[in-house]
Amino acid sequence: MDKKALEALLQDMSLEEKVMQLVQIPGSEYEADAEITGVTRGQADDKVKRLAGSTLGVWGSKRLKKIQQQYIKEHPHHIPLMFMLDVIHGHKTVFPCPLGQGATFDPEGVKKGAEVQAREASADGVHATFSPMADLCRDARWGRIMESTGEDKFLNSRMAVAMVEGYQGDDLKSPEHVAACVKHFAAYGAGEGGRDYNNTELSEHTLREHYLRAYCEAIKKNPAMVMTSFNTINGIPATGNTFLMKKILREEFGFKGVLISDWAAVGEMINHGFAEDQKDAALKAMMAGVDIDMTSGCYSGYLEELVKSGEISEKMLDEAVLRVLNMKNDLGLFDDPFRGIDPEVGAAVTEESRKHARKVVAESLVLLENKNKALPLNKSDSEKIAFIGPFANTKRLQSSWAFSGEDENTVTVFEAASEIYESGNIKFAEGCTMMDQDSVTARGICHVDNWQEKNEKLLSEAVEAAKWADTIVLCLGEDSTQSGEATSKASLKLPEVQLRLLSEMSKTGKRIVTLIFTGRPLELADVAKLSDAILVCWLPGTEGGNGVMDVLSGMTSPSGRLPVSFPYTVGQEPLHYDMYSTGRPKPASGPSEYTSRYLDCENGALYPFGYGLSYTNFEYSEASLSKEKMTSDETLTASVKVRNIGDMKGDVIVQLYLRDITGSRVRPVRELAGFERVSLNPGEEKEISFAIKEEMLRFWTAEEKWESEPGKFNVWVCDSSVDGTPLEFCLE
Repeated sequence: MDKKALEALLQDMSLEEKVMQLVQIPGSEYEADAEITGVTRGQADDKVKRLAGSTLGVWGSKRLKKIQQQYIKEHPHHIPLMFMLDVIHGHKTVFPCPLGQGATFDPEGVKKGAEVQAREASADGVHATFSPMADLCRDARWGRIMESTGEDKFLNSRMAVAMVEGYQGDDLKSPEHVAACVKHFAAYGAGEGGRDYNNTELSEHTLREHYLRAYCEAIKKNPAMVMTSFNTINGIPATGNTFLMKKILREEFGFKGVLISDWAAVGEMINHGFAEDQKDAALKAMMAGVDIDMTSGCYSGYLEELVKSGEISEKMLDEAVLRVLNMKNDLGLFDDPFRGIDPEVGAAVTEESRKHARKVVAESLVLLENKNKALPLNKSDSEKIAFIGPFANTKRLQSSWAFSGEDENTVTVFEAASEIYESGNIKFAEGCTMMDQDSVTARGICHVDNWQEKNEKLLSEAVEAAKWADTIVLCLGEDSTQSGEATSKASLKLPEVQLRLLSEMSKTGKRIVTLIFTGRPLELADVAKLSDAILVCWLPGTEGGNGVMDVLSGMTSPSGRLPVSFPYTVGQEPLHYDMYSTGRPKPASGPSEYTSRYLDCENGALYPFGYGLSYTNFEYSEASLSKEKMTSDETLTASVKVRNIGDMKGDVIVQLYLRDITGSRVRPVRELAGFERVSLNPGEEKEISFAIKEEMLRFWTAEEKWESEPGKFNVWVCDSSVDGTPLEFCLE
């Protein structure tokens, strides 16, 4: 449909029809078993069900085709319904959680994964996904950190861009792609105390310098949608924040697409104390530029009345409705309301999708410890390996945000091990329950009958298996329901029942390789003391077992790097590497009295951003700069040679960091500005070069402008955020 036809359609619609295009209702209004990701607000009446412009949380080719047929038949202008779904890190083929994908430092691999997700979701009738989450996350207490790609604005930007490109492709009309939604605008990851839905208090400098960067870069790729965040920002709910939504998002970032609220966020402005009632909430959300009200009922209940009273102009309403109609048109729904649907087959896991998921899993694993080369596992016929722990043979290897994935498609660690080792050389023991008794999850209290008795039995079985084995692969971690939305935690320790299992295993004197399955950074100092090796496996998804065993067996060398800092203790949170030095920085050595420090803990992370070990060794030459001075229209090149001096092929992630030594605002001690994944055979050497341009040196200055300032800069080309020797150049 061309522009004139769309505008003619808009003018022919009744006021009621226009309003309802801006209303989204849960898929449970059409299908009882739809996924609900928020608090329900009561059933919609028949009029809303008949005219609502979009729905969410329902998928499946047969049932969506049936819903669409009935909807179009009953709609006065036969406008198609738009189906949206939280396809966060997989639909049928589930990839590692986004935090794990961040650990790959591989935007191309992430883009390809998003293409797989889009193809599968589209085949099941889905038109739009609520992804990527571009929120900067510096606090591991916040459960939704697993939905992010970490604590760094540059890495987040690269990954968010890759996901938008992967989901949407070059043409949204393609039945193999879906609309992307950049979320949550803005600064949802900075909630006070790491608590979900909480207030965010940020200066405009911090907001612009750090938290808005990834959204901005992703929006340059023209995502179809942006989603508002639940939180207030400096006392104003994001969903009613005209400064954010109109000045920054629309005017400065140039966003032309559809702005949708998060689940019931329009109505929640009443709870915030920002709106008096639903009518006032609808008014304030509309004035802020929110096009679609997700599930709150405020638009369906009061928007028509607000237009009739003149409080909202029909011109403003028409602009919002036209954006929604344009999105449907861009998706090709007016030409084919059943785009992508194969009612006989629907979405399915394929060998191709499994192959890529397996590769991403292997690239995401981060080796934190490897004492005395405990890994890779010995392939000797005489080596006996016990796979012990609640994650050793579970199919629940995806996060709570992969609810359209199916457990039966998941390969467990022990299943994958059984394909590599003779059955007589491996054993499995559960060891303990996943959680402590009466643990709190996103869905309530987890209670297991006869918990104590069950755990004593499981522990006894684990001890016997450990005595039999030469090596123990201990599979520990947080249950998938303990990270994600509404899972903020004040403790970052493993469950006590798992720590007890580790302690008992250490008493056997056997080699212990500890695998950590998690959606957030955890406190691992005590785990490190009792383990010979530690491998962070995140929540790896469908091919989790195979990807993990590819690394454990030595088929692939680990190459993942931490996208987020792992603390010594939760008391350090929020924690991030790109901090300010303060006026009294703690010295690297010597007396530290009256400096910025903790009395009982290090300032930095136990395992810092960018850190990760390999089975081989890489040697870096002394880095060099192409020149010592550059002007704003010149490019400077930073180079280093990297050689694989080990005896195994491996990938290394070479990282570029910069520091503006003196500025009109103080600058971080270092900031990631580039990275490159390089594969090297034993003895092979490559030179890696990074171009440094003036635009990379810009920041939000004291004059509140995006500018660079002349002066001296440090540059590191190195292996992690705490590695390397700085070089210096000058911007003239």
